[in-house]
Amino acid sequence: MMAVTTEQIKKLRDTTGAGVLDCREALTQAKGDFEKAVDFLREKGLAKAAKRASRDASDGVVELYSHGDGRVGVMVEVNCETDFVSRNESFRKFAHEIALQVAAAAPLWVREDEVTEEALELEREDARIQAKGDGKPDKDLDQIVEDHLEKYKDEVVLFRQPYIRDESITVQDLLNDAIVSIGENIVIRRFERWELGEITRSDAEPKD
Repeated sequence: MMAVTTEQIKKLRDTTGAGVLDCREALTQAKGDFEKAVDFLREKGLAKAAKRASRDASDGVVELYSHGDGRVGVMVEVNCETDFVSRNESFRKFAHEIALQVAAAAPLWVREDEVTEEALELEREDARIQAKGDGKPDKDLDQIVEDHLEKYKDEVVLFRQPYIRDESITVQDLLNDAIVSIGENIVIRRFERWELGEITRSDAEPKD
């Protein structure tokens, strides 16, 4: 068994936020390979996050963020299990990061299962029209449409978006890491994003 150095543990802790013992175990399992150790911790974090997902999360914070001298405004509700954690600096920082993400990346939904069938059908039709216009063979259309829908979800579903500070991970990964490091179930409940001059759904609806 190879020896794991203090420097390796410190580097892994700084990168992942995991505890000393977890970092030592990850580096040992990965035989000193840093990237494999990071993957090991992420997989372990996923398992821990899954166990906590059933816990009630009814406390938390509503984070407000204004960007571009007030041209973009965001409100995000992030829940946790206890009032103690809701006042925790790490939890507050996580909520702020989610508000920044929403401001910068403009998602439309939190989770994939929230995407409406109407939106998906519009994207399917657009993809088919584009593919036929490009002269793609009919036998390839279904796969082209499926690939387009996956890319669309990556753009508009918050959990599937690349994290704006580190595009090697998604917002879902960021949430899992926060659950593990903070030690409670955390839920991104909902968000609203406003941009100066944009037409909202309510604006577009006919008035009586």
